[in-house]
Amino acid sequence: MTKIQLANLQYLYKRDDWEGPHPLDTHHIVIQWNSARIFLVHLFALLLFINAIYLCLLNGTLGTIFLLSMLSSACLVKSYYGTLIEKESVVIIPSLGVQLKAHYWSGRVVRSFIPIDKILKPVLNENVTPFTCYWSLVLLVCGKKELILAFKVVKPPVKLLVPSGRHCVVLLIVEKPQIPAEDK
Repeated sequence: MTKIQLANLQYLYKRDDWEGPHPLDTHHIVIQWNSARIFLVHLFALLLFINAIYLCLLNGTLGTIFLLSMLSSACLVKSYYGTLIEKESVVIIPSLGVQLKAHYWSGRVVRSFIPIDKILKPVLNENVTPFTCYWSLVLLVCGKKELILAFKVVKPPVKLLVPSGRHCVVLLIVEKPQIPAEDK
């Protein structure tokens, strides 16, 4: 069942929990894109195309300039949509681990999995830079020198991160299944 729990002007937090023999707890942060920004990219590509037609008619060289303009317009729109993130998700599987997913507008999905025995603790971390301060949900992983960000691109406010951080702690630390040690 999907619940929209919290919303912001820029972000939307959704939580899916599936009860059954293999329970899943999924936390989504969806980016609400400004339609004016998308319109400006398309307008810029159209202006680039119109400028190429004008130069072709002015100089009489239709082939090269027109082809270059079409290629640059297509590359601009493709690169814009290829790097935009639609949503990022944290899927908590209590008996196995955590799967981190990033969904792009182009349809590409990037997934990474962290086994439960490698996770030491999920932490809400405050990141301070000279110009901004934001929060992130990080996982302390055994054997890694760096923290693993649960939401790599989006930087939602702390009120959207608290529910997912709380569920990570409850499902991964408090209810962590006891794995018997192997006899040596």
